[in-house]
Order: sequence, then C-alpha cells, then structure tokens
Amino acid sequence: MSRKLSLEIEPSVEELSTITAAVEQFGDAEQWAPDLVFQINLVIEELGLNIMTHGMSEDLEKIGITLTAEGESLTIEIVDNGRPFDPTSDAPEPDLNSEIGERSIGGLGVHIVRSLMDSLCYRRQGGRNHVTLVKERVR
Repeated sequence: MSRKLSLEIEPSVEELSTITAAVEQFGDAEQWAPDLVFQINLVIEELGLNIMTHGMSEDLEKIGITLTAEGESLTIEIVDNGRPFDPTSDAPEPDLNSEIGERSIGGLGVHIVRSLMDSLCYRRQGGRNHVTLVKERVR
C-alpha cells in the first residue's frame, strides 16, 4: 500500500517551513528515522531554493511537491514552470579538492542531493520542469 503527500506552495522562502512540517508529519506516520526525515527535508529545500533563486521567471506559479511512500522506497516529484534546468546535466560539478577560497560558487547543493538520493531524473514536459528522486530503504 502506498501513501502520498501532495503540496503546492508559493515560490517563496517563507513556504519552506510549511514543507518541513508536512514532511516531518508524513515521516512520523511512515515511522521514518529522524536522519531520513532530515535528508528528505534537505533535498526538497535545496531544490526548492534553486527553483526560487535560479528558475524564477515572471510567471512562476506554485511549485508542486509530491512524496509517495511505497514499500521500502520513497519517490519525490517536484514540478515547476520556471526556467528549464536539468540538475542531471546543467549543474556544474563542484570542486571538492581545492581550498574553500579557491572554489567557484555553484553545484554543491545538487551534489548533496545526488549524494543523498538513490536516483535523480529530469524531464521538461508541457513547459514544466519535472524532477523525480527516489530514496530506497526508507525504513
């Protein structure tokens, strides 16, 4: 049996607390470990902030976030009508070897998302970005 949480939020930083609370409640109902709840919130926050900061366009509408828990896996889909951005290919690879002051800005958030999730897929459909993430072994 699968359980689903669907949210639509305004593209504003103030909405992040709404997401955090909803994910915590959903995670409690699914009996997730606290570190998993933290990871899921971090991933959604990072991608949400990227949409709000880099994908912003004059006609940016609400951002759709859907979590589907089924068996041992969790699927997250984030949908927005912002500028096209494919985190699987458009995000720069971060320089993890240089000193902090020598590194260029960008790419670290998507790197963290990739590190925490088991899969990350992107498609542009109907003028919208669709990012789908999967986390296995959620219990």
